[in-house]
Amino acid sequence: MENESQHTSAMPRDFTFQLLKQITNDFSEDNRIGVGGYGLVYKGTLDSGEVIAVKKLYYKHPGLDSDKQFQNECTNLMRVRHQNIVRLVGYCHEIRHKCVEHNGKYVFAMVEDRALCFEYLEGGSLDKHLSDESCGFGWHARYKIIKGICEGLNYLHNGSKESIFHLDLKPANILLDRNMMPKIGDFGLSRLFDSTETCSTKGIIGTPGYMPPEYINRFHITPKFDVFSLGVTIIKIMAGHQGYSKLADMSSQEFIQLVHEKWEKALQTTVLSHTSHGVKKCIEIALRCVEADRVKRPTIAEVVDELSKIDTAIIDELNEIDTARSSPIEQKSPILYTLRAPFPFLLPQ
Repeated sequence: MENESQHTSAMPRDFTFQLLKQITNDFSEDNRIGVGGYGLVYKGTLDSGEVIAVKKLYYKHPGLDSDKQFQNECTNLMRVRHQNIVRLVGYCHEIRHKCVEHNGKYVFAMVEDRALCFEYLEGGSLDKHLSDESCGFGWHARYKIIKGICEGLNYLHNGSKESIFHLDLKPANILLDRNMMPKIGDFGLSRLFDSTETCSTKGIIGTPGYMPPEYINRFHITPKFDVFSLGVTIIKIMAGHQGYSKLADMSSQEFIQLVHEKWEKALQTTVLSHTSHGVKKCIEIALRCVEADRVKRPTIAEVVDELSKIDTAIIDELNEIDTARSSPIEQKSPILYTLRAPFPFLLPQ
């Protein structure tokens, strides 16, 4: 696990709302780059030249405790420094009074403006790549993304005395930088807990399909909540959205065999045995993460440990590929081509 000192940055800044209006062209449609569950996201450029993403939170949006979402995301991200977690650049929370006309009279109404500013990530959300076959990734890119997500989540759970449970881990909340390094974002539902604690909530929070059975049935929250969400995410990275839907119709072993055979066919891994082993191992880990009985799920630390065991073989294989790429024989190698090609298949309908 990476230490905090390996990913240091300045403390998040306290921005004025006027400044954020200026750098986003008054939150114009042309600058809008995304829509989240708790606000709209705009692209802005600071005087230093740094490009940032500004999430302007909804004000008293129906059904949302926007005050809590803002506090959760801001204070929890203040605590973290890791290459696989989105960096909080700054925040804004201003309360002012504005003179407005009401029933023929001028009165002062309270206006509350809140925004969170993050590093801008050119790759966008992982979800967009997985839902678009033409923008898919080859095996090694997908493994890099899986490993990065796991290391980021391991830091949240084990990087400090108080664990941070994300509680909404999914491809839409994982962003990619220009080098396709994954960064976990959107901490609006995140909570601080003792790492061994089991807690309960009074209602459902999170995203359907990524919530574990013990939470849906009994509202129980443990570290295994995020592990379940991680499992769903890894399966979708390995098999695509359509492939994930096939899991309910077959046994775990049948699903492993199906996905593994598809990858072997695509990557011609009769030659690349390390890749074949890595593909199968990632699918197996993911299926253990989505076990209905949370006791049978691994901890995130155990997942990272298992992935590290196949790292050496994968790195050796990548070094061999890099060496071959510098040689004229690269143009004649169908194996090298398939490793660089986009994700070449979706599981059958």
